[in-house]
Amino acid sequence: MPKNLKFLKFITNRIMKLTIKITLLLIISIVQTNLLLAQNTPDEYQIKGLIVDSASHGYLPFATVRIKTKTGTVIKAIASDKDGKFTINASGPLNYQLSFLVLGYYSKTISLDLSKKETKEIDLGTIYLAEQLKTLNNVVITGERPMISQKADRIIYDLKADPESKVNSVLDMAPKIPYITLDGQNNILLKGNSSFKVLINGRPSASLEGNLTAILKSMPASTIEKIEVITIPPSKYDGEGLAGIINIIVSKKISDGYNGSLNINESLPAGGPGAGGSVTVKNGNFAISAFGGANLNNNPQTTYKGNRLSYGNAINRLLQKGLQKSDNKTGYFGTELSYSIDSLNLLSGQFNLNGGRSSGFISQSSELSSGAELLQGYDLLNYNKGKNYGVDAAINYQIGSKKIKDQLLTFSYQYSNNAAKRNGDIDLSNLINYDQKDYKQYDHQQFHENTFQLDFTTTVKRVNIEAGLKSILRSSSSDFDYNTFNDLNGQFESDPEFSNRYTNSQNVFSAYNSYRYALKAWSIIAGIRVEQTVIRGDFVNDATVANQNYFNAFPSIAINKNFKDQSSLSFGFSQRIRRPSIKRLNPYIDRSNPLFESTGNPNLRPVLLNDIQANYGNNKKLSINVGLNYSFMNNLDLQVVNFDPITQITRTTYENTGESSSLGANLSISYPISNTYKVGLNGNAMYLWLAGNPDGISVTNDLLMYSLSISNSFDLNQGWRLNATLNGMSNSPTGLQGTTNGYVSTSFSISKELITNKLSLGARFNNPFVKYRNNNSTSFGKEFSQSYTSRDYFQNCAFSLNYNFGRLKGGVNKTRRNITNNDIAN
Repeated sequence: MPKNLKFLKFITNRIMKLTIKITLLLIISIVQTNLLLAQNTPDEYQIKGLIVDSASHGYLPFATVRIKTKTGTVIKAIASDKDGKFTINASGPLNYQLSFLVLGYYSKTISLDLSKKETKEIDLGTIYLAEQLKTLNNVVITGERPMISQKADRIIYDLKADPESKVNSVLDMAPKIPYITLDGQNNILLKGNSSFKVLINGRPSASLEGNLTAILKSMPASTIEKIEVITIPPSKYDGEGLAGIINIIVSKKISDGYNGSLNINESLPAGGPGAGGSVTVKNGNFAISAFGGANLNNNPQTTYKGNRLSYGNAINRLLQKGLQKSDNKTGYFGTELSYSIDSLNLLSGQFNLNGGRSSGFISQSSELSSGAELLQGYDLLNYNKGKNYGVDAAINYQIGSKKIKDQLLTFSYQYSNNAAKRNGDIDLSNLINYDQKDYKQYDHQQFHENTFQLDFTTTVKRVNIEAGLKSILRSSSSDFDYNTFNDLNGQFESDPEFSNRYTNSQNVFSAYNSYRYALKAWSIIAGIRVEQTVIRGDFVNDATVANQNYFNAFPSIAINKNFKDQSSLSFGFSQRIRRPSIKRLNPYIDRSNPLFESTGNPNLRPVLLNDIQANYGNNKKLSINVGLNYSFMNNLDLQVVNFDPITQITRTTYENTGESSSLGANLSISYPISNTYKVGLNGNAMYLWLAGNPDGISVTNDLLMYSLSISNSFDLNQGWRLNATLNGMSNSPTGLQGTTNGYVSTSFSISKELITNKLSLGARFNNPFVKYRNNNSTSFGKEFSQSYTSRDYFQNCAFSLNYNFGRLKGGVNKTRRNITNNDIAN
């Protein structure tokens, strides 16, 4: 019989057996459910115990505890707490089986006959689990680790459970995470929105401000534990970020010992070498975790072309084309430390540092014509450089209570500093009816922040109560200079008309109160946050001032219902704000292309969003997560484009001129077709209604946006893995008056475990069938339309070597509350 027919027969038999098994289990489950419902009033039993390592006797946190019937039907499943303790309720009297599962340990199952128990509180004592120290010949020990899990306010993606994380960067993994997509320029969108906050280990970091794509592209996914997408942020988080929060969790919990991961990678022809790693060490009361990495990213020379049509008394056409290339260097480092003074007092701190350098070259020829007549022309060479760095440091002091176990008082302070410089040297030649001299432009941005925070949490019966006060004192500035070449003395001289210094202070004072109520199957998180914002902006040269002062209240509520079949349903409402950052406020005018200028707007006001969400999750063998959301906002600060027919200059800036609403959906599916083949799908769709009045003209830009990521994973023998991924993204808006084109990408990866769970080697091939991708963007306005096309390398291959070392069993102590400044927009 041919091999393909044998394989088809094998798959058919497997599907038939699986179908019969599911049908029988469903019939048994229905019968058992009817028998249970037929009982008058079942007794409630409370079962508790402690799960520990059989060798070290160290506790095992977050172990999976399941109650099953004698036939194996799961009645309820919970996770033990951080101390290995668990409490689970069951109805009796019945015979049950309790199973205990921890990744890396042999599972254990015990029988429990509630009919023979006289007391309703049953203490099983200590449950010992043995670690899987080695692989036996001809025996394969497997443990399914769900990649996606759902809570009332967030979706969690476990990168360690995804084999592709060993050969990809965090940015490469983003399309597989629910609600996250990448646009054509590899910028992250959350629910189709660019306004969101990113945290590392639950804390803000200057490492990510303004350099998110470069950092995530240089960060190996193998060094990350999981990523939380917080779509309904509780009131303890600042109100900023219209779409929510992305929390990247690097460190994991340990007891005495150490553990870490190292990754070395290379990508070509686009990209370059990189390395990253993370390590966690704990000895007694002291613990430290650190992560870091560096990456060189080379973008080889490619072409670009721009085309603009202007309408008036005559039709003019501007055609620009040329070459461009760039090189980037990125490095980052972060660390967390904690010291347990005693059982009630904990001292912790964080320190993060990042830096980056970029250099680029652009050549351009420009021709402005009317019909066959050439009106204006020039050739341009642009040499640009930039650098940025960020540093932040924080300290937290947590005080516990002897009387109330969960009562904590935390004092926190954090300092942040972020700076960026960009320089451009523009040389002009072959001038035709154009009298512009050579020029240089500089911009130096500075950002400083001091934060003081007080948090209090306690538990009253089943209700967890959180409250806090916070003050954020910010100052930012932009010092920009424009220099033109003087033919008389052969020097570049500053032009005061285009040079200035802008300073901005923003102080945010806030208070919050939040309540978390948990029942057997229900959990509710509700709260409110109030924030007072005081802003002052000054132009130093002309002594003008722009002041703002506003008060906001942000309610939020998330409700989650867990069902016996391991599924859950959640609903939520939240209100969020986007305060304009220095990037959007900065009045610096980028004139690197003389006929296209872009600048910020120091008079921008904040944007408020209202969001309603519903989510369903079922993480059994067939894992399904479905989400729906509807949001609306007014006074939206949109990118607008205006054209001046006299100077022939197109100007791009931001204005509070828009209103929008959107209806979106997300679908994530994962299913093991067989023991060796697993398929996953992550899809997003959103219809956006967008309207505004740029330049006094009513404009609408309604658009259906969607994205899709399909992954296929093959787990072969002897440590070999194959992955094939297809990603697609539709057109998306670029502000109020434009769109950018979508894309389809493919990737194939192969990895081999050289030493089981320790050393692996991988290779990835991106878009082997397409060498370049054309990024097309179009925009329109009063009496003009324009398009811009740039060509990027789309085809490349990457190699990665990943090494895991050490052993961990417990957790780094962290203060339960810490500073999370997430109130400034990207």
